Amino acid sequence: MIRVLIADDHAIVRAGLSQLIGTADDLELVGAADDGDQAVTMAAELRPDVVLMDLSMPGTDGVAATGRIVAADSSVRVVVLTSFSDQTRILDALQAGAEGYLLKHSEPEVILAGIREVMAGGSPLDPKAARVLLTHRRNPGPEVKLTGREQEVLRMVGDGLPNKTIARRLGISERTVKAHLTNVYQRLGVTDRTQAALWAQRHAQRQPDQGY
Repeated sequence: MIRVLIADDHAIVRAGLSQLIGTADDLELVGAADDGDQAVTMAAELRPDVVLMDLSMPGTDGVAATGRIVAADSSVRVVVLTSFSDQTRILDALQAGAEGYLLKHSEPEVILAGIREVMAGGSPLDPKAARVLLTHRRNPGPEVKLTGREQEVLRMVGDGLPNKTIARRLGISERTVKAHLTNVYQRLGVTDRTQAALWAQRHAQRQPDQGY
């Protein structure tokens, strides 16, 4: 049996997906979360095989929740199931650790097949998501250049350290840390700390003196 956790803030969607999973003899619904924080908690407690993850949820969104779930247990497969098909969301979700990206208008059979495919080691992608991914790989964009101090701040953000701790470790003020982060956000093309942390974690294998 493939154990499935649903994460979606709309009750009608959770109910519909629950009924859909109930029609499959090889799938078992183990829980349904209504926001990202609850999804992270339930994933840790219930240890599902697959999480069907919505992206737009109050509080912790689906991208951040995906990153936290995968970081805590890499055996959990996350398949995004959302209404959004823009490039930024698709890339952010996949880079956070999602192994599949499906749209809510998909036929029920496609969603069920996606769950089975990801368990078999595949990456179920809606055609729109697949096109975005291919385009990005062909045109990855310019290399990001950060100063040495910006790289230090970013690495610490990626480690989950608050500004106060970063300031103390680097011997600078919190205001200076915030100024560095503002520059980092602009250069990375992100808008908040969570996205910057995910970016830092994805690029952690690169050496500091080589830039990102």
